[in-house]
Amino acid sequence: MRHLGTKTLETERLILRKTIESDGEHMFYNWANDPRVTKFLTWAAYDNLQQSRDYQQYLIEKQKRADFYDWKIVLKELNEPIGGISVVNLREDIEEVEIGYCLGYSWWHQGIMTEAFKRVIQFLFEEVGVNRIAAEHDPNNSHSGDVMKKCGLQYEGTNRQAGKNTQGVCDVATYAILKKDYYKTL
Repeated sequence: MRHLGTKTLETERLILRKTIESDGEHMFYNWANDPRVTKFLTWAAYDNLQQSRDYQQYLIEKQKRADFYDWKIVLKELNEPIGGISVVNLREDIEEVEIGYCLGYSWWHQGIMTEAFKRVIQFLFEEVGVNRIAAEHDPNNSHSGDVMKKCGLQYEGTNRQAGKNTQGVCDVATYAILKKDYYKTL
């Protein structure tokens, strides 16, 4: 893999970019304080703005590394972040990354996460050179699985009671796409 860090990526409606100092407030109000957004995530909705600011500082420090990938999803017409998408697990030995994402409730069901994820997939295969991109979700959150399918990931199976989120111990559905499969679709 050729680690390039969090490069700015663009789509028709979106800019995917690094975290900046002012993102804490947008993160809090646009998605992180909403229990509907965090219902199936591993972290609970934030109680206060300082939690978002602290997390943004953590990300700003981490994004100095070339092997760290975390994008804020900025809707061009709004010019502020409405969600995030990132590599949550990286395995150098098999050239695999696992993607995690979340999006503010006001922007659900508009194809935004699919658009962002497709662009990240393109970057990771074509520029970073990964061999496998995986993602997981709680089967009770079927919309997340729909995003994975729309992005070309194939369902690989469900591991029973193999994860934990804000709802407690949960099953984990796994999807993935391989580099060879990605290039067949071009």
